[in-house]
Amino acid sequence: MASALRLDADPIDYALVALYFVFVLGIGWLARRRVSTSIDFFLSGRSLPAWVTGLAFISANLGAVEIMGMSANGAQYGMPTMHYFWIGAVPAMLFLGIVMMPFYYGSKVRSVPEFMLRRFGPGAHLVNALSFAVAQVLIAGVNLYLLGSILNVLLGWPLWVSVLVAAVIVLSYITLGGLSAAIYNEVLQFFVIVAALLPLTLVGLHKVGGWEGLRVRVIEGPGGVEQLHAWPGTELTGFTSNFLSIVGIVFGLGFVLSFGYWTTNFVEVQRALATHSLSAAQRTPIIGAYPKMFIPFIVVVPGMISAVLVPQIADFKTQLAADPDFTSDVTYNQALLYLMKDALPNGLLGVGLAGLLAAFMAGMAANISAFNTVFSYDLWQTYAVKDRPDHYYLTVGRLATVGATVMAVGTAFIAGNFANMMDYLQTLFSFFNAPLFATFILGMFWKRMTPAAGWIGLVSGTATAITVFVLSKAHVFELSGQGVSFVAAGFAFTVDIVVSVLVNGYTQPKPVAALVGLVYSETPHELRTDPDAATLPWYQRPGLLAGIAFGVVIILNIFIG
Repeated sequence: MASALRLDADPIDYALVALYFVFVLGIGWLARRRVSTSIDFFLSGRSLPAWVTGLAFISANLGAVEIMGMSANGAQYGMPTMHYFWIGAVPAMLFLGIVMMPFYYGSKVRSVPEFMLRRFGPGAHLVNALSFAVAQVLIAGVNLYLLGSILNVLLGWPLWVSVLVAAVIVLSYITLGGLSAAIYNEVLQFFVIVAALLPLTLVGLHKVGGWEGLRVRVIEGPGGVEQLHAWPGTELTGFTSNFLSIVGIVFGLGFVLSFGYWTTNFVEVQRALATHSLSAAQRTPIIGAYPKMFIPFIVVVPGMISAVLVPQIADFKTQLAADPDFTSDVTYNQALLYLMKDALPNGLLGVGLAGLLAAFMAGMAANISAFNTVFSYDLWQTYAVKDRPDHYYLTVGRLATVGATVMAVGTAFIAGNFANMMDYLQTLFSFFNAPLFATFILGMFWKRMTPAAGWIGLVSGTATAITVFVLSKAHVFELSGQGVSFVAAGFAFTVDIVVSVLVNGYTQPKPVAALVGLVYSETPHELRTDPDAATLPWYQRPGLLAGIAFGVVIILNIFIG
């Protein structure tokens, strides 16, 4: 973090941040009273209402990916960043709620890897569980690094001290209250984040002369008028061809990366599994889709403002446009912090800081709570120590929380090597989520898909994504922006499909009777629907809510994108 970046906080700002921490730890302490079994700790006893899990679903994603990563993307690329929301999130969230949630919730699995175990057996299960656990520690490190960075610029502490303090705070409330503590804190954090970013956006727009003033400044700067239009997004993808850029966005981001992330990522699915009924589980991602559509207006737009209003970010962008190898202590990841420093008065600055802390804690807590579930159920209970009393696995879960936090401290500094955090995160998603989605789709809709094809295809897809990344780093091919991640995801998905189909021809599928609840064609309609669905009021019907959300996101793409 650049030494010049220090936030001029007053006692009122520190008081607001301290008050926020009191609430966070208090929620963890109160949630502790509800934890008596492993299901209470890992899945909140499957008892939470849909509006709570829906807000937690979206708040769990409001970590470094959304706040610093997307504001960095906004500063660097402008309006094409909207694709991560309107193309790269909402359609997949609706698909998860309508199509996939009945299988996850109806089969009563405790995790996504456990679904893989039932469908494909131990081979695919072990690959998925291990890769997921590694990914969560790496992504938790991103959130922890940025959380520590906030304490660094606020208090002037060394970054390593800030990272350790931030880790202890998150560790405290997750260890105390498990998933319930994480989810209720995520609901609080959602409102704190909005309360922080909405005033920042409005103040920033006022300082830059409103939307028209922002348009003029963006057109005059590096990237020009293209940064005011989402399509074709050539700067974002790195493709010079408009057609290839659109294909990369729609297929690489909108289909493979997006569906791979939202439909198979246990961090998100875990929130829906904590609900009290199938229809509530379906509504969880659908409810989350509504705020998701409008979050870019308070995340991406501030990044764009920072790139034209803040001298340090504007100069960095200009220098980088002239020389792609230019390096500086300033990075796009700091766009939001610099804007807060320049635009927010004391008092509002404290709210802004609390909002950023809330975002990174929500993201890290989501990663850690998902990790401890997969480690305890899918790795430890399945392969290491079986058939022990429930309390034993509750203790394992708490110890896994400590272990994951320690590892996240170690991985936090990897994130500091990337000028734009989204580059790092999209790379991880192409490794882990894209091939997993291919395996899931084949397994869920093709009853002939065999267990051997499941794990061999998954390994092949992951290896392909890593190979594409290594080749790009070796300069075998060149793509700017985040095009490498889109290409890696596309190749990983395709190779997984091809290898799975080839292996499938030489291996034996499971008996049809063993596929009930796991494969669409073999699962009776009554097992895929909530028995009380017909009695629900219209505003609680997943299909109707999803249809409205899909219509709104199409309108946003047409009239703003």
